[in-house]
Amino acid sequence: MINYRMKDGNIKAIYIVLTQTKTYPARAIRLYTNEPYAHASIAFDEDLDEMYSFARRGKYNPFNAGFIREYIDQGVFGRFRSTKCSIYRLYITKDQYTNLRKTVDIFNKNKKAYSYNYLGLIGAAFNIPIRSKQRYFCSQFVAYVLERSGIRIFNKNYALVKPRDIRVNPYLVSIYEGILSEYRNYKRRYQPA
Repeated sequence: MINYRMKDGNIKAIYIVLTQTKTYPARAIRLYTNEPYAHASIAFDEDLDEMYSFARRGKYNPFNAGFIREYIDQGVFGRFRSTKCSIYRLYITKDQYTNLRKTVDIFNKNKKAYSYNYLGLIGAAFNIPIRSKQRYFCSQFVAYVLERSGIRIFNKNYALVKPRDIRVNPYLVSIYEGILSEYRNYKRRYQPA
């Protein structure tokens, strides 16, 4: 699908992050799916300074959940410093990047209108797509904003995309696997600017 050289000014990189915390919902999802990761996020930069998903809004209450900006050293990730992750790079065109930014900006400007798609999460487990304009679960959100921006890397309905579909996706290039809180140190040490 997308095979570009970074020197091309028309190409941008985005990042998709899979994580596994020690929260009870994440443990339950991992137990049910037998997958190493239960959560997905999308980031606009390699340092993961601008990262978004659908997740709990605070550190403790999993039922107060919706669209959030995530930080690798705050919130649930700050609480669980041993969070495991896998980070993937995806090259897209400048137009796709612009569309993706606009799509995520709509979520950001209206974040209070969005909530977590618990029913959709259960539906996806049984291969039944349950969509709502105001409700998403994490990997459904990632797949939706990509598709809405003209980035088609999944061969299924966005409402059925699970972290596994991201983990095995041939269009994504793995750039790091390890502890999320150690990622930036790893990057400084092993990836010269």
